[in-house]
Amino acid sequence: MASRSPLAFTELPVVDVSGLYSSNRQDRLAAAMELGKAAQEVGFLYVTGHRVSRDVRSGLIDQTKEFFALSEQEKMEIYIGKSANHRGYVPPGEEVMADGKGDTKEALDLGPEIPSDHALVKSGTPFLGPNQWPALDGFQSSVSTYYEAVFDLGRHLLHGFALALGEEEDFFDKYVTCPPSQLRLLHYPYNSQASDSPGIGAHTDYECFTLLLPTAPGLEVMNGAGDWIDVPLLPDAYVVNIGDMMEVWTNGRFVATSHRVRKVKEERYSFPLFFACDYDTVVEPLPAFVAENEKPNFGPIKAGDHLLAQTMQSFTYLIEKQKRGEIGLPEGAKELSSFGQEARQKADADA
Repeated sequence: MASRSPLAFTELPVVDVSGLYSSNRQDRLAAAMELGKAAQEVGFLYVTGHRVSRDVRSGLIDQTKEFFALSEQEKMEIYIGKSANHRGYVPPGEEVMADGKGDTKEALDLGPEIPSDHALVKSGTPFLGPNQWPALDGFQSSVSTYYEAVFDLGRHLLHGFALALGEEEDFFDKYVTCPPSQLRLLHYPYNSQASDSPGIGAHTDYECFTLLLPTAPGLEVMNGAGDWIDVPLLPDAYVVNIGDMMEVWTNGRFVATSHRVRKVKEERYSFPLFFACDYDTVVEPLPAFVAENEKPNFGPIKAGDHLLAQTMQSFTYLIEKQKRGEIGLPEGAKELSSFGQEARQKADADA
């Protein structure tokens, strides 16, 4: 199956995924086909009909506001640079995207709570291990409950994507046994100069796909014509976008659509769950998406090494470690923004 460029869309499609929870395979298949259509034609979509309750979402938002209201000194007690597995507080300016500009946001980066004596942690697998939690009553409980709920939604979407690609529902499950799926709690403060400063620079997401819960507008995505399109809020919906690994698996049929946050004219909170596959998963185009005697658009990529390489090129504390010779990029590391619609636009312009 040949790859297909995303459309010059002006708004995101809305996909009701309630059918993915059905015991009836035809219901699941129907929802999966709509999911696959949106992933192929746009790469970004709204998802409704999920089962992440309002109470669970409200608990996450309330705890997040309490955390970011702490003093800078209190937040820096769990600075991400103190973590051995890239978990903790990210101050404004810590991240630098492909355009070289620092972001105005702040974040708390968390993942599945994996104990230090777990075999993968003991072997030094990047991104896996315990979190750095703030000393706030109820924080860990509320955030962990939300993580479990949104990860379950991700599992259902993963099964839907498998059906949409002509595979069995559990096709990808073997690649998702202990993944470094990160949950970010993001805070974009009110910025009177919003038109001149990015909240977060243009990028694609490095994993399979992302499930985003935002509280205010500001997100923009790039369409097939290279234009930036606003993504307004849709009550109770998640914004889902394709990541780099799905682009590779489908040989470009699904595109990791470039996106950014700009025009943050009000205080904004945002919660992306980056649904990843296991660190050692080798991702390459599935046979169904490579015609006979055709060269694949992508070579094999180790999922975890790709995530590590992109992270090492965008976080200041890791860039400084590289300069000191303490760490080095994984072999074959790609530059930032090597996937997605923005990369395709650049390649067309250089051709």
